[in-house]
Amino acid sequence: MASAVEAGGRLRRAVEGGELAGVPAGLRAELEEALASEGALVPFSLLRRLHTALREAESPLHLHELLEGSEIHLPAVPVPPRNPELVARLERIKARLANEEYRRMTRNITGQETHGTLAEFGRQVRSVKAVVITIFNFIVTVVATFACTYLGSQYLFVETAARVLSAVIVASVVGLAELYVMVRTIEGDLGKL
Repeated sequence: MASAVEAGGRLRRAVEGGELAGVPAGLRAELEEALASEGALVPFSLLRRLHTALREAESPLHLHELLEGSEIHLPAVPVPPRNPELVARLERIKARLANEEYRRMTRNITGQETHGTLAEFGRQVRSVKAVVITIFNFIVTVVATFACTYLGSQYLFVETAARVLSAVIVASVVGLAELYVMVRTIEGDLGKL
């Protein structure tokens, strides 16, 4: 914690030039001694007494004017030496955490190829299941589009042939759009392999 000020040029000039004539001689002597010391450190207690003396003498000088160019002296904080037992313990903990991280990253990696195992069979079943669901979804979408268009076109067309033709056209457009989306999805999935 700061307890002194490194005197600036303004305070030095005031002490050496005699501007502090209204200040008691003992206080002036202490200031001169503080300025002559190593680093020109002036303690806060001495500055408080100087401030009080300047007020009592009704001096035109103010303490903040005298402290222009001065800096607060912050003493260096001594760093205690590290405990060797603590350092060794921290190193063991770091090594253990690094090993756990390595094991977590490599836990599902094996050096053996898995051909003909149940895992491979499960992947194939999931793949077939995804294809069956996609085809079923395509068929349901096209049939539902045909049915909705056929029933909705009865308000526009009286003849059955016109209704069927409009339903086939709309179902074809929706089917082509669905095929386009499926192809793009499959391309994306194959691109990731």
